[in-house]
Amino acid sequence: MKAAIFYGPNQPLKIEDVPKPTAGLGEIIVKVSACGVCHTDLHYIDSGVPTFKKPPMILGHEASGIVDEIGEGVTQFKGGERVLLPAVLSCGHCKFCRTGRENICDNMVMFGNNIDGSYAEYVKAPAKDTFLLPKEIPLEEGAIIADAITTPYHAVINRGNVKPGDKVVVFGCGGVGLNVVQIASTIGAYCIAVDILDQKLEYAKTLGAAEVLNPTKLDRIDKEVRKLTNGGADIAFEVIGNPHTMELAFACLRTGGKLVVMGYSDKNMNLNLGRTMYREMGIVGSLGCRPVDYPRVIELARVGKIKVKELVTRKFPLEGINTAFDLLRKGEGIRSVVLP
Repeated sequence: MKAAIFYGPNQPLKIEDVPKPTAGLGEIIVKVSACGVCHTDLHYIDSGVPTFKKPPMILGHEASGIVDEIGEGVTQFKGGERVLLPAVLSCGHCKFCRTGRENICDNMVMFGNNIDGSYAEYVKAPAKDTFLLPKEIPLEEGAIIADAITTPYHAVINRGNVKPGDKVVVFGCGGVGLNVVQIASTIGAYCIAVDILDQKLEYAKTLGAAEVLNPTKLDRIDKEVRKLTNGGADIAFEVIGNPHTMELAFACLRTGGKLVVMGYSDKNMNLNLGRTMYREMGIVGSLGCRPVDYPRVIELARVGKIKVKELVTRKFPLEGINTAFDLLRKGEGIRSVVLP
């Protein structure tokens, strides 16, 4: 089969022929229909963040496809069925899995990090972690549910605990941030989208943002948010991974507000602990999505409550994967997918 091989940081992926995987006990082989192009992969390619599996390896963790082969012991799937693969796999027996927090599993395995991913014609997956994709959701666009939509769902619903009528500010309107806007708006929050690219802010409007702000055109973003929310946002989401924007997002909160950190950074942010204590402020992290929430998100997409097709702005053949990453670096479009 053909696959895009990652050999190490600061070099393009290489299209090569590699052996097709075979299904073992409890596993299936999926013929990949599409795999989303995610900023997480750029951490490995551009920034040198190490993968758990040493290169060479196959990246890609946002896949949909068709069941091609069924391993021993698999009874819940049959050949030809349409499926979605979650970005992260859980063990099911550690203390976090046993208490409903599988997304921070002690033995977490991620496609395109711990094991080979889906920038390839075929990928191997545990059947227990795979979800059927209804016919109402197109396979190619549906791939982005695996991460770009489920990760924001978990952040908004489980970590931010956003309720109808809450005032929310979202820093960063990339593929994940725009879906924070979409999901928060869908459940009835008043949502302010913040980004330095006006094109991204226009996308945010179409996904439900009540207000959009470009901080490069304002003296102080926190003052503007406070004015629009009559004192500060209830919940702020940082979806960039920049300590400075984390600090700005925290400054936009009202007394008793909460910052949800979604963007990855290995740097420290400055934090006024006195304000945090005296005003009962909260800061929580958010990672991935629990398996129990995937069927909920898939159903929301099936009935049209969450837009999916509109979020895929470019499609590339596998041979065009490096061009897709160039667009991601430039911040163009919402989400690109590769079609192996």
